[in-house]
Amino acid sequence: MEEKKTSILATLEILQNDSDAEHILSQNDMITLLSERYGLNLDRRTLYSNINMLIDFGYDISVYSENKKGYFLQERQFEESEVLLLCNAIHASNYVPNNASKRLINKLLKTQSRYSIQNFRNTVYISNLNKKDNSQFFLNIEVIAQAIQEEKVISFHYTQYNLKKKVVLKRTEPYLVSPYSMVSADGKTYLIAKSIHHDGLTHFRIDKIKDVDIIDGIPYKKPLKKEDPYVYSKNKVYMYGGEMVNAVMKCDLETLDDLIDRFGKDIPVVPADSAHFTTRIKASRQGLKFFALQYLDHMEILEPADFRNELKDTLKKGASKYR
Repeated sequence: MEEKKTSILATLEILQNDSDAEHILSQNDMITLLSERYGLNLDRRTLYSNINMLIDFGYDISVYSENKKGYFLQERQFEESEVLLLCNAIHASNYVPNNASKRLINKLLKTQSRYSIQNFRNTVYISNLNKKDNSQFFLNIEVIAQAIQEEKVISFHYTQYNLKKKVVLKRTEPYLVSPYSMVSADGKTYLIAKSIHHDGLTHFRIDKIKDVDIIDGIPYKKPLKKEDPYVYSKNKVYMYGGEMVNAVMKCDLETLDDLIDRFGKDIPVVPADSAHFTTRIKASRQGLKFFALQYLDHMEILEPADFRNELKDTLKKGASKYR
């Protein structure tokens, strides 16, 4: 009886690991693998019974009567394309440490056949040398998520690079904040929070956070209003904080896709002529300044006058360095 139960699980594992639409297993293939890997000697009738039990339990298995070849697992928890997309995104994410990336990618790949796993290994073979070395990254997320759910204050240290390219503490005393949410922006994951010392939202890169602790005994500061964290991150261009500015810009038509990607579809778009349009953007002053400098050949700040003049002064100072 125990061998019968084991053989059902072994049958499922072989279908998960060794079969897909391009690699269909015959009855003989299945019986051989069950014997070689698990020491189980099944006859055809028992194998057929196992397959039917798995189908009755909800597994989508293609059988000989459908494909005229044998057995394979048709539907998985994730499609191969979904897994490859997620794995590539994790591999490319600089803020997810190497060891954590490998563990997470391996968990995702285990939902696929060994042939799909090999496809991924053959595709992604270069190490991402830009990944951060913060082994606490996922622990940080776990503790922060718990604090958000329980409405508790957290403490942590914040890090930065020094001139020797070593990660050091930005300051010795820990930060104390009321955490609200976590968002992804510009390829990084941020904590949006409020300091216990002053009002106004602020944000921190989670890959730069260390030593997160939940603190009891300090009142949690709730937000004054429910704010969409992604609206907050959209307005903080490149996640710069500080003063907000309401700017009118004249832009080349070719920048429209980039503007919508950055600021969303709700920005106003008013045609100016056959090659230009105007729009109004509310965003952090420093972030919008950086954005405008990046697109210097393709956009012009029209309003407000003080922001336009600030940009002109920056351009003059920058040009003087190249005389």
